[in-house]
Amino acid sequence: MESATSWIHSLLFFSFIIASLHLLDRLIISSKLTTDQNIQLIKKQPQLPLHFNSDGTFKILQVADMHYGNGMVTRCRDVLESEFNYCSDLNTTQFLRKMIEIENPDLIVFTGDNIFGASATDAAESLFEVFAPAIQSEIPWAAVLGNHDQESTMNREELMYLISLMDYSVSQTFPSTKVTSDPVKQHPITNIDGFGNYNLEVWGAPGSYFSNSSILNLYFLDSGDRAVVNGVRTYNWIRESQLSWLHDISKRYQVNTITGTALAFHVHDLGQWKNADQSVESSLPMMHPALAFFHIPIPEIRQGPIKDIVGTDREYVACSSVNSGVLKTFVSMGDVKAVFIGHDHTNDFCGNLEGIWFCYGGCFGYHGYGVAGWPRRARVIQAELGKGKELWMGVEKIRTWKRLDDGVLTKFDEQVLWDRQSLAWKYQGWYGKRVSG
Repeated sequence: MESATSWIHSLLFFSFIIASLHLLDRLIISSKLTTDQNIQLIKKQPQLPLHFNSDGTFKILQVADMHYGNGMVTRCRDVLESEFNYCSDLNTTQFLRKMIEIENPDLIVFTGDNIFGASATDAAESLFEVFAPAIQSEIPWAAVLGNHDQESTMNREELMYLISLMDYSVSQTFPSTKVTSDPVKQHPITNIDGFGNYNLEVWGAPGSYFSNSSILNLYFLDSGDRAVVNGVRTYNWIRESQLSWLHDISKRYQVNTITGTALAFHVHDLGQWKNADQSVESSLPMMHPALAFFHIPIPEIRQGPIKDIVGTDREYVACSSVNSGVLKTFVSMGDVKAVFIGHDHTNDFCGNLEGIWFCYGGCFGYHGYGVAGWPRRARVIQAELGKGKELWMGVEKIRTWKRLDDGVLTKFDEQVLWDRQSLAWKYQGWYGKRVSG
């Protein structure tokens, strides 16, 4: 009888504990977890579309090969012996913060190998660390994947999906029929290869003729990771489905082709497009310029001849054994003026292939391989508008430069990649020869 009484007391005691916990949850814990309607627990959206500034500029910071691992515990590679003991992923983070502060870019672009999968025990956690300075700056940012990102705990699709959902990200897993960073409003095109193919528009300056239309287009492509061709391992390549999509996108942005007898160029004092002479029997498609971003270089950079090199050409170009026709496609499109890549850490040069500049970012991250005593570096790209009589017009010039993480962020290798005015004079010269001939 005593045993039965004891059992009943125990049952009542546990019932009391369970009831108390339930009441505690209902009255205190759940009320604390209830979302305040004034607090939006969703992605913080960047303001789209991207716009040129009122000073006529649009600046992009390229961050190539961060190779982030696990933060403080991940040691630096290829630094001076005097630097090694206190160097970690945190040096990479600090470099990014300094670059954002000194350049104040309008867009930050990460061109792959954002994390070094073999060293990152949790891909998601490492990604949040990688992009933290960009997110905290509230500057729009975009990313593509390299060949090492997927080597941790997430595959490429999962990585891009997570990246697309992060605060102020304008990245997309798949290209969209709408230019928006809101996944709900996107209509993804999923029948092409890769993850991270998308385009961004940059509209004209406020109050200008082009304030409500795109005048600079940014193309992002997934160059993949590894592949096997005829039993031999090689790097992956940009596929035909991606190039076909890109070619179609480019066509949408071409300014109406000047047909029949008109040759067009930009006349600054009139602030408008004007025909040079109605008697020229030619047609010239005039289009707004575009820039492209991906990770793995194309074979032509290795095969050459690549001309007018500015910067350091130190390393053998590691590319795919397959030439999928990327350069040929860019040339046929006509709008791509410069391409920005990563992958080869100790190359930081720009070189010209058939009229298109291919520029390395140079290794940014301290956990990526490099050369001891050769500072990590970043590339900056700036597009500049032409000025009409009173208002800003279309893009007139595209410039680039680099900065070193050398204590003073030395600026070097400034160059002009594209200049519409020079192009106009070139066509004027061609026209003059046609007339005089």
